[in-house]
Amino acid sequence: MNASNNLFGKCPYFTAQKVFSGKWSILIMYHLEDNTLRYGELHRRMDGITETTLTKQLRLLEDFGLVNRHVYPEIPPKVEYSLTDLGKEFKPVLEQFKIWGDKYIEFIKNK
Repeated sequence: MNASNNLFGKCPYFTAQKVFSGKWSILIMYHLEDNTLRYGELHRRMDGITETTLTKQLRLLEDFGLVNRHVYPEIPPKVEYSLTDLGKEFKPVLEQFKIWGDKYIEFIKNK
C-alpha cells in the first residue's frame, strides 16, 4: 500500500483532492447544483468535454456518492443525473469557488 492510499479517508485535504481530481468534476457539480439533467443536456452545457470523459467523470462522482443516476424503464432509455444529499453539501464550496474565481479574474485583468 502506498502513502496516498493511507491518506484517503483520513486526511480531509487529500480526500477532497482525490474526489474532485477529475478536470471536469467541479463543473459537473456546478451544472447539477440546482438541476436534474439528462445526459445530453449536461453534455451540451459543458463545452469541450467528450462523451467518454463525461461518462467517466459521472461514474466517478456516482461512485464517490455525490451524483445520483436514475434510469427510467423506457425505450430509448432515459437517464437523469442529480446531486445526492452529500453532493448538495458541496454547494457552499461551489459558491466560494465562484467568489474566489471572480476575484482571480479581476486580478489577471489588472496585471
